Order: sequence, then C-alpha cells, then structure tokens
Amino acid sequence: MYKVLNNIKLSQNFHIKEFVCKEGKGEVLIAEGLIEKLQALRNYLNRPIIITSGYRSPAYNKKIKGSPKSQHIHGRAVDIKVPGVAAEDVGRASIKLGFKGIGIYDTFTHLDIRENLVNKVGRNYDYWDMRTGK
Repeated sequence: MYKVLNNIKLSQNFHIKEFVCKEGKGEVLIAEGLIEKLQALRNYLNRPIIITSGYRSPAYNKKIKGSPKSQHIHGRAVDIKVPGVAAEDVGRASIKLGFKGIGIYDTFTHLDIRENLVNKVGRNYDYWDMRTGK
C-alpha cells in the first residue's frame, strides 16, 4: 500500500492519482499489468479513458456496498468511461487485449485482471452485462 504525495505519470496517458481510493486518505494499490493493459486499450480505441474508480480500501469498498470479493481491493480493477465508444465495443476490445473480467453497466465499464475466473464455460475471461433494460 502506498500513500500518494505526487501525481506521478504511470504511462503515456495515465497518472497515479486517477487510481487513488476515493475515501480521501491518498491510498493506492495497482497490480502489475493493469496500467499496461489500460494503455493498450486507450491506444487501441484511440480515445481518452476516464477512470471513475480504481483502488478501493476494504473499508471504502464495504461503505459503497461493493462486492466483498472485489478486484478493486487488490488494485486489479478499474471502472471506466470511454466517451463516444459503445459499451459493447469497449468490452470486445478489452477481451481482445487480455482483460480477464469485463462488466458492462449503465454508466461505466468494469475491467480487471483477475487471477481466477468465475465462469464455468471455458472462456479465458469473465463477462457480465448489468445494464438495466438489457
């Protein structure tokens, strides 16, 4: 666990403060490989990616009623918005680029690099669509 004091550049388009837990303590944990996959997605889509949620401390995750098994707690997940790109297109690109967890929601897309898959259908990724009306 690290406390962020500066806005360090992690890749061409991402800075550490984008991943900091929103509870206000400046804490961040980012799993190896997450930044590289996000930068690859940004390059592939050729669009800015807005991170709406990165690392979550266990306490903050509980406070916002996140899953107790959330990949955010381990620094392996982000929730993003990609203006001008359909959720399905973000999902397809994320699968192609090797993300292991892809969740489509009404206002964001969840991406993670989970270590263990949940699905039992033989895919090399987990996918879920939680949009209302779908």
